[in-house]
Amino acid sequence: MSRAFESLTVGRWQLPQRFVMAPLTRNRAGAGNAPTALNAEYYAQRAGAGLIVTEGTAPSHVGQGYLDVPGLYTDEQVEGWRLVADAVHAKDGVVVAQLMHAGRIAHADNKDGVETIAPSAVQAPGEMITAEGPKPHDAPRAPETDEIAGLVADFVTAARNAVAAGLDGVEVHSANGYLLHQFLDPTINLREDAYGGSPENRARFVIEVVTAVAEAIGADRVGLRLSPGHAFNGVGEEIGSDLTATYRAVVDGVSSLGLAYLSLLASPLEPLETLVRDLRERFDGVVLLNDGFGDVTTLDSVEKLLETGLADAVVVGRPFLANPDLDERWRKGADLNEPDQATFYGGGAEGYTDYPTLDEAS
Repeated sequence: MSRAFESLTVGRWQLPQRFVMAPLTRNRAGAGNAPTALNAEYYAQRAGAGLIVTEGTAPSHVGQGYLDVPGLYTDEQVEGWRLVADAVHAKDGVVVAQLMHAGRIAHADNKDGVETIAPSAVQAPGEMITAEGPKPHDAPRAPETDEIAGLVADFVTAARNAVAAGLDGVEVHSANGYLLHQFLDPTINLREDAYGGSPENRARFVIEVVTAVAEAIGADRVGLRLSPGHAFNGVGEEIGSDLTATYRAVVDGVSSLGLAYLSLLASPLEPLETLVRDLRERFDGVVLLNDGFGDVTTLDSVEKLLETGLADAVVVGRPFLANPDLDERWRKGADLNEPDQATFYGGGAEGYTDYPTLDEAS
């Protein structure tokens, strides 16, 4: 049997195969950044993924970034996520919320005028899409040292809200150039306190967040996502001794917690393979790997990644957009629907919940 279809225990969950659904931003949250029945339908259609990691979800109002992305900090948002959890569980799926504080990748217009923060007052390059069109990212404020505990508490509250909504757990997003990743990057984090300077200091905030979240909801409900050296959203990390020391510090700092998994984005994999292997060996638990940020992941590439021994399971993105029954299609060697890029972000059911299953297409 194909390795991709071997079962796998991840945290408290037994998964039917060794590929899972990646977090995919779709910009379709409802009023007040709360999930809706449409979002619940979308996720329930993809319950065959075994493990679904939701789109990036803000742990606080300050942490909001893009237009129409969900949050987990109000009662209305919790109720919306309960719709999602119930719908996915009705189809025997597992769903965890990815907690994503956008940090400096934000504009106040998308969050009712509230401020934007980052480790240091270093503005991100590029623009943020707002209801009035693209605008430069906000110039962020750097929190004082005594404010860091409050940021940690925001993640804890969001994690507790996720569990209260019936979701199976959370993934702490410390990748792709958002707030936690910004603390790791020496070109963005210019702090001179206990949270900046050395690799160990820059790793401190991530470790504190993950530790506090694990203590609040149970470590076997918690995953951590990292993307070492991923030049996205203005990240300036470079492959070398500092990058290695920084990510070793993060993984060593959380490895003993008993987390459900560590998810690594290494795109492209080749220059990062040595570091990925090192982090896998350091982490005492299940490792998920995604090397497809720039390329579409295929079943063949899933098999090849599993053969490398770098991961226990592979994180798959775009194929799940257009193929709610991707697991069945791959099992049967069936043709796949092609995703419509024009409908990736924003809108309604078109390009979201109207892709046919294999049964519907036949």
